Amino acid sequence: MDELIARVSAALGVDAGTAKNVIGLVLGFLQKEAPDSPVSDFLDQVPGSREAIDAAEASGGSGGGLGGLMGGMGGLMGLAGKLNAAGLDMSQIQTLGREIFAYAETILGKEKVQQIASSIPGLSQFV
Repeated sequence: MDELIARVSAALGVDAGTAKNVIGLVLGFLQKEAPDSPVSDFLDQVPGSREAIDAAEASGGSGGGLGGLMGGMGGLMGLAGKLNAAGLDMSQIQTLGREIFAYAETILGKEKVQQIASSIPGLSQFV
């Protein structure tokens, strides 16, 4: 998990705590939205990933304003709202997705990552 946090932190220009939080939000989303995909394999192989999900969920994952409103929605829009409330803009959100999926590909392989992406409508644009 430390390697993924470092990658995301550098790519987004955010501190490690913010990186861990937004990674937790994305992984939690994937765990809920794609339960029959290789997401659990990924979480099992990345020590600290489930703890990051728990910490992100405990923090509420969203704030007030537009981010809070969008965070109340489901799907990718809800996730985008939570990430926005965590301080990311749309460009950073796309970069975050690409970094997480590139890292996941090193763990799971391209085929399983594509399986995850295809299981959630609209997600493939981040792979």
